[in-house]
Amino acid sequence: MDNRAISQVLAEIADLLEIRGDNAFKIRAYRTASETLATWPHAIAQLDEQQLRAIPGIGKDLAGRIRELAETGTAKYHQELLEQFPPTILDLLRLQGVGPKTVAMLHATLNIKSIEDLAAAAKTGKLKGLKGMGAKKEAQILASIEERAKDVGRHLLSDTAATAAALVEFLRIHDRNVELIPVGSLRRGRETCGDIDILAVGGQPGLMDALISHPDVERVLGQGDTKSSVLLRGGYQADLRLVPRESRGAAMQYFTGSKAHNISIRDRAVQLGFKLNEYGLFRLDDDSRVAGETEEGIYRALGMEWVEPELRENRGEVEAARAGVLPKLITLAELRGDLHMHTTETDGKDDLTAMAEAAHRLGREYIAITDHSQALAMANGLDEKRALAHAARVRALNGRFENLTLLAGIECDILSDGRLDLSDDCLAQLDIVVASIHSNFSQDSQQMTDRILRAIECPWVDILGHPTGRRLLQREPLKFDMTAVMDAVSRHGMVMEINCQIERLDLNDSHARAARERGIPLVISTDAHSVNALSRLQWGVQVARRAWAQSGDVLNTRPLAELRTRLRRHRRT
Repeated sequence: MDNRAISQVLAEIADLLEIRGDNAFKIRAYRTASETLATWPHAIAQLDEQQLRAIPGIGKDLAGRIRELAETGTAKYHQELLEQFPPTILDLLRLQGVGPKTVAMLHATLNIKSIEDLAAAAKTGKLKGLKGMGAKKEAQILASIEERAKDVGRHLLSDTAATAAALVEFLRIHDRNVELIPVGSLRRGRETCGDIDILAVGGQPGLMDALISHPDVERVLGQGDTKSSVLLRGGYQADLRLVPRESRGAAMQYFTGSKAHNISIRDRAVQLGFKLNEYGLFRLDDDSRVAGETEEGIYRALGMEWVEPELRENRGEVEAARAGVLPKLITLAELRGDLHMHTTETDGKDDLTAMAEAAHRLGREYIAITDHSQALAMANGLDEKRALAHAARVRALNGRFENLTLLAGIECDILSDGRLDLSDDCLAQLDIVVASIHSNFSQDSQQMTDRILRAIECPWVDILGHPTGRRLLQREPLKFDMTAVMDAVSRHGMVMEINCQIERLDLNDSHARAARERGIPLVISTDAHSVNALSRLQWGVQVARRAWAQSGDVLNTRPLAELRTRLRRHRRT
């Protein structure tokens, strides 16, 4: 089993224990272990029990369960918990506003064991009479179910990338000469992906047998000489296509998509007297090949610049490519710093020194330590006194790590009425302030808009963190007037964040593009809660690239001295 699969089982154990009302410390242990292993840089299944116990938060019992998973693919404890509840009950936890206690109550009172059961009960009004329920809650649950239906078959970008990479590595063992290229929505860097599409350039039919033999294959959906489809563990459909070398570029262009981009490109081909398909670009009059071995050759033959995969959404890229004015998209290497992360002072998994050491190893030039403020009690948030004492410890580390500067900051909660969680006097003494919403998500659009606008008025707020509050495949974005918020952010000289947590990626690409076009600076930050999560900047860069962002649009590509002058607290107007 790979790290993702092991992490998923531990997360399910934590969920099932919580539904059962088990010991809170036990639940937290499994939840923490799941989060840690999901980002662990080495293959967990290859570690022995002693090596596992060296990982923070992994004790004897957990190490034993992990070894059992690695050796057998299952854990007896997990199976015993699943037998106590229908397996579909875990799907209920993926609905916004439905927590473990609610799931336990629904199961005990109405025998609800699936999303379908819950939808039927809500539609017939059976929920309104239950404790803690009402017409409003019932409507929210129905809306959440409808939203969830849109995401069926979708997976987070990073999870899809990890699954595809593991599959490619497996196939490469069986044919060292084949070029394996993941395409589709994964190559375009979409925040969620459906099927995994892999091209095998120059591959032989025997590669199809290798795909079928993969240990994670749960069902063979189709097998042929040039294309096979399988369903993998975790609900991923994987399609493998054999492609001749002379059609490599055409197949990459065709199967990368998007559909709208491809239609526009094919129309362009017809206008020029060509036809374009997955085999190549051909003249209409004599069917002779014009291009196909490379993508660049196809776009060039159509009188266009090559279009980066992230831009292929038919949002103006075809016209820009014809005019030769496509942007030079930002790259991961251009980021100098990370302006949002947490330590064990609040809810982080690693302490201040460990986070700084890891950032130094990664070559960061500066980082901002932005632990939570006091309103987030479950995260042990900081009051004014603790915030300033923590800031002093952060600054005291400066000079210890060559070429790394630490900024003392805070992620300050925006309270339900728009006030900031800490006083202006406290915020003014910090180096940087990220303001975010972590509670009262159900306010209506006007309330939420007013709330954010009031927070923006605070002169010590530099960055609006994960602005829409969404969690991909789990929680819908907050409802507010984004235009009004961006107007205020621009007017006050603030910055908007692209948060790199894999389930956030917030701002999304459309909002980030709108902000960039208004001249609002962006930052790409990990919001890391562990040293392993500090490597997630790549996912935010993907969002920025899809937003047409260049290096100059992103503040943390700038040297520290320039970054300081661009922060709101240091701006001179």
